[in-house]
Amino acid sequence: MEQGESKMSKRIETAEEAKQDKAYQDALVELLYQFADDDLIISFRGSEWLGLAPHIEEDVAFSSITQNTMGHAAMFYELLEELGEGDADYLAHERSAADRRSSVYVEKMNGEGSYIEEPDYDWALAVVRNFLYETLKRVKLEAATNSSYAPLQAVARKALMEQTYHLAHWRLWIEQLQDSTDEAKEKINKRLQEAAEEFGDALELGAKADDIHRFNLLIDEETLKNRWLEQVNRMLKTTFDDVPQKKLGNGRIGEYNKDLEQAIGIFTEVYMSDTEAVW
Repeated sequence: MEQGESKMSKRIETAEEAKQDKAYQDALVELLYQFADDDLIISFRGSEWLGLAPHIEEDVAFSSITQNTMGHAAMFYELLEELGEGDADYLAHERSAADRRSSVYVEKMNGEGSYIEEPDYDWALAVVRNFLYETLKRVKLEAATNSSYAPLQAVARKALMEQTYHLAHWRLWIEQLQDSTDEAKEKINKRLQEAAEEFGDALELGAKADDIHRFNLLIDEETLKNRWLEQVNRMLKTTFDDVPQKKLGNGRIGEYNKDLEQAIGIFTEVYMSDTEAVW
């Protein structure tokens, strides 16, 4: 048994079977909301770069990554729907900011202005955020392929087929910018220093962390953090000395700020105009 894995190894094949144990179901639901909400909000922030990326090839690549990630979010919301949490579209669009479990750091606006009116976005933030997030997502998805919940295993394996290329994309960006101009290095290092104070909540598993591990749904928090830290530091010239802090708050326990409210207001606008429509 690898470090961080639970001793409980009973395999749960279906949502109906998961519902037979409320503690198991509650822990599973908590984890799935984290997966889904993180992917939804980071794909929304990615969509705001459409037409604004540094060059046309990046515009196409980033758009493809964003579309894939939105698809991953949909798969996680569908797992929640099977568990009785409600319609997947409702879960993505109609829940309040306080009900979401996405990382506050992941929710951060891309910069000043808005997509429609004078966007002044920071590419260094996009690179650092996506590199850190995709590294974490890789660790979590790999762990989820050994989850006790068979439907989560299946979704994790499917998502990994695309996510491998997403992570490679952002690794290349972080590698190149660290060896680029002095200005580029300064911008990347500034955003890495910022992330050292703010990324911490992404690495947590929320109020049900102990049960998530006890039921072998995912590895424990400490192992998750250590694996992420090791993989991130392999790519960085200015490494993280320790696990990042949570300066912005902890989205895993329902904390949020105006950035999430701004995002929800935009990505639900069309949906909320007719919630009965088939999109």
